[in-house]
Amino acid sequence: MSREAVESLFTMAYGYRPSVVTSAPGRVNLIGEHTDYNGGEVLPIAIAQRTWVAIAPARTAMSRAVSRERGEVGTWDSAYGVATGTWWDYVAGALAESASLGSRPHGHDVAVVSDVPMGAGLSSSAALQVATVLAALALDGIRVDAEGEGGRAPSMRDVALAAHRAETGFVGVACGIMDQFASALCRRGHALHLHCDTGVSHAVPFDRGVLIVDTMTPRALRDSDFNARRAECTAALEILRRIDPTLAALAHVSPALLDRAALPDPEGKRARHVVSETHRVRDFVALCGTADAHDRQGHLLNASHRSLRLDYECSTPELDWVVEHCVARVGIDGARLTGAGWGGCAIVMGDEATLGDFASGLAAAFHLAWMRTPRTWVTTPHDGARIER
Repeated sequence: MSREAVESLFTMAYGYRPSVVTSAPGRVNLIGEHTDYNGGEVLPIAIAQRTWVAIAPARTAMSRAVSRERGEVGTWDSAYGVATGTWWDYVAGALAESASLGSRPHGHDVAVVSDVPMGAGLSSSAALQVATVLAALALDGIRVDAEGEGGRAPSMRDVALAAHRAETGFVGVACGIMDQFASALCRRGHALHLHCDTGVSHAVPFDRGVLIVDTMTPRALRDSDFNARRAECTAALEILRRIDPTLAALAHVSPALLDRAALPDPEGKRARHVVSETHRVRDFVALCGTADAHDRQGHLLNASHRSLRLDYECSTPELDWVVEHCVARVGIDGARLTGAGWGGCAIVMGDEATLGDFASGLAAAFHLAWMRTPRTWVTTPHDGARIER
């Protein structure tokens, strides 16, 4: 177990045992892509892979962090909140933000062990920050109310927001709230329906397996393409506000208004994706727990991918190949790219018992087509962050 692994790493690095161990999962988004920064809705699940954090108060004001995966120790002065461009910025930022929830500022010794794949778009950084905020609070005896009904006690939503501030304010990564909210708030057997404009969320039952396929496609142009898409969405909203000045976000636009506006491309295509994807999230959620939900949800996944490929133009030939490979397969409901696109991962939804064998065949066929072997993982919805010891 990785709890024992992180305790062992801590003891070897610092010469004594940790006081607290926490963990938080990575996440994958079932549907709702490029909607988060447009005021829309998303539907992530927590995956099986987790990040474990062991922590204890340091004997000085200096903090230290060691990572099994990174293989190096970081040291910083807890009194100075300055990012250094190193992996331990994520730890330092989370520790600094935990003070906003009542944690006492002092030096910390931290060890990190993770099996959340890095560089696959599965939110390894969010898992690290959520687990670190929770660990700092537990270390100082601050109870976290999981349901958010504890009055003065911070909630898991507060933990997610603190982790998000650490990533955006301290580390300097511009991101939405989905990753941290999913890592903190998800529940086993459920997806998290999150409204990104308000932060309101609720759990919805989800009983299917998910195959994650990392196409191992380089994403050299991702940042410039992503920034261009955001700018085009902003431009689309500005045009639509000439018709309806009350619009707060692009995802709030009705299909009727979008049709009436007849936006020029590329703004029209970007807006069409955001509006239609928001409605697909709602339709997917409405189907959860109903008869014949799986086939209909699979069609929504396929439609999401078509929209991402044609309207948002963020797919790749490899991602398209994965989705097309899944069409009309027994036990497979649907597939789509997940994450920002321009490479990275696709997800395949289906019967959990089927997905393991299907993954082997898909990987072999992918290798023949693209001369490289994808990374694959099968998961079901898991629990969010928790205190392990």
